[in-house]
Amino acid sequence: MLSAGLAEAVALDGLVWLVLAAFLAGLIRGFSGFGSAMVFLPVAGQFVSPIWALSILAVMDLFGPLPLLRAASKKVVATDLIRLIAAMLLVLPLALWVLSRSEPILFRYLVSGLTLALLALLLSGLRLPANLPKPLLYMVGAISGATGGLAGLPGPPVIFYFMASPYAADRVRANTLIYLFSFDVLILMVMILGAYLQFVPILIGLMLAAPIALGNLAGAKIFNPEYEKIYRIIAFCLIAFSAIHSLPIWE
Repeated sequence: MLSAGLAEAVALDGLVWLVLAAFLAGLIRGFSGFGSAMVFLPVAGQFVSPIWALSILAVMDLFGPLPLLRAASKKVVATDLIRLIAAMLLVLPLALWVLSRSEPILFRYLVSGLTLALLALLLSGLRLPANLPKPLLYMVGAISGATGGLAGLPGPPVIFYFMASPYAADRVRANTLIYLFSFDVLILMVMILGAYLQFVPILIGLMLAAPIALGNLAGAKIFNPEYEKIYRIIAFCLIAFSAIHSLPIWE
């Protein structure tokens, strides 16, 4: 079983592109704290099914942020994360069930559309109050569970909240990194319970763990809060290119 699975994984059409996308996704997350799914999924959606794409991303993402978790945990806003994760977990199983019954092309449009919508919101310069009402924070988590299960993008609602809030760049980076790591753990648990997880995408995810981890380390190495605006511009440009280039209309 292992040898057959490895053979199928290595023979996957587009594996080289997935390796490059994994490294770039890690690089973006390393210096911004977000963006790995928004870079990787538009590429992965061109070569594998939606459930496989989410499985690969979740597996490789378990390893990519590991070198950064200890430092990030010292800067998180724990109360915000608990509320967000609790609400996300309530919605995620239903959203994943809907995705498993959807057409792959709809997944690709949804991923690119949500990615570009987030960029538009962030570029608008909209700022949120520092202390949002608790019900609204739960709503952000629930929306994240929906977008995470349907498109593999739990980040956009939460990223918008943290980046549009008055939090400093290093705290935004820490909060989003810990939240997205928590999502990866939980979506794998839901996939196991729902019998969505298959052997080959697990192997591919393990193969991509090294490039995304290297990308994370490289991104963290070059991160400097003094250059926050430059990092955001670079991240936005790379994410926009990935989303636009991966739209099915170009085929």
